[in-house]
Amino acid sequence: MSIGDVVTLLRGGILEVLYLAAPMLFFALIVGLLVAILQATTSIQEQTLTFVPKVLAILLVLMFLGGWMFSHLRDYTVQLFKMIPSMAG
Repeated sequence: MSIGDVVTLLRGGILEVLYLAAPMLFFALIVGLLVAILQATTSIQEQTLTFVPKVLAILLVLMFLGGWMFSHLRDYTVQLFKMIPSMAG
């Protein structure tokens, strides 16, 4: 196993984490921005008000995209297990 193979594995792992985390982070960002705009226009400065909508948005994303996320992670894991014999030799 060469340095290039290790770099490829690390890059693939990092990209996989980004693919799986990006939808949740994106929707949490949008909800946080909307709540911040609402707080700025209504002068409500409650810090806990932003937490609950973000958690609900993340749960909704997990509910709708959880199957895709699981199958994507499963395919990546199967790909890694198929690479094990070539790494040993």
